[in-house]
Amino acid sequence: MITFSHQPVLLAEVLAALRPRDGGRYFDGCCGGAGHSAAILEASGPTGFLYACDQDGDAVAAATEDLARYAGRFELRRMNFSEADRWAPPGTFDGALLDLGVSSHQLDTAERGFSFQADGPLDMRMDRRCARTAADLVNDRPPSELAQIFWEYGDERESRRIARAICEERTRYRIESTRQLASLVARIAPRQGRRTHPATRVFQALRIAVNDELGALQRGLRAAMTLLKPGGRLAVISFHSLEDRVVKEFMRVACRDYDLPPGTTEDLPHLRMPRAPRGTLVARKPVRPADAEVESNPRARSAQLRVLEKN
Repeated sequence: MITFSHQPVLLAEVLAALRPRDGGRYFDGCCGGAGHSAAILEASGPTGFLYACDQDGDAVAAATEDLARYAGRFELRRMNFSEADRWAPPGTFDGALLDLGVSSHQLDTAERGFSFQADGPLDMRMDRRCARTAADLVNDRPPSELAQIFWEYGDERESRRIARAICEERTRYRIESTRQLASLVARIAPRQGRRTHPATRVFQALRIAVNDELGALQRGLRAAMTLLKPGGRLAVISFHSLEDRVVKEFMRVACRDYDLPPGTTEDLPHLRMPRAPRGTLVARKPVRPADAEVESNPRARSAQLRVLEKN
């Protein structure tokens, strides 16, 4: 049996948003340890059906074991949720969930290379079938590209200094481990009163770049909306501001009553092309975990849930 530890966040809030019912059809695009998936199946019994996927092979294996008690009521695939529109026809789902967080299993397994808390290979691939690792980026990309990754995906103010230091260091030896990189960043940009480790933003940025997380999110949001029935709900849990910004903008555009010409960068009234709104926000502000949940699961502290209902 595969041990895949991942405590689902905002579980009650997700169920309240999706309103699973008997006979409904639902989609979990990041099933992880199947915590949300199992709860959706339980709430939609006895005939509700779940389409679930994850790009992490460990997650899919663990979810297969955990959901076995719901045999005949789910289909599980190893794939990125951004490809969901190749799986089911439009208008299939009554609800869709995207839980964008990195699982506790991924963070706590040193060999996956997501965390610098324990030394491991500088990997960070959510789908280990992919060829490119974080070590490949760190050792092969020019300093200008590394600085851009650290700045755009990590909001790292010392992005250029860190990128230059990495490129200088790798002339002597290849940077292959999480501890090597974390120690290097700490030397270049010491903590100086910060609550988090100096390498936190660099590791986040590399993970996002390795897995094309923001591109996959944009594609996945479009796919999910296509697959929802009218009245179906899209629930998205994000864990950092870059993800939330993408989700918030997608939902804002879906709710407005006009489009803009392709390539338009400025929203000018005379350019607007009227159309019916594609969705309605269930709540204007994101839902955040209660204090009790954060106390029992500190990794939930940055989670926020946004919900859109398709018109």
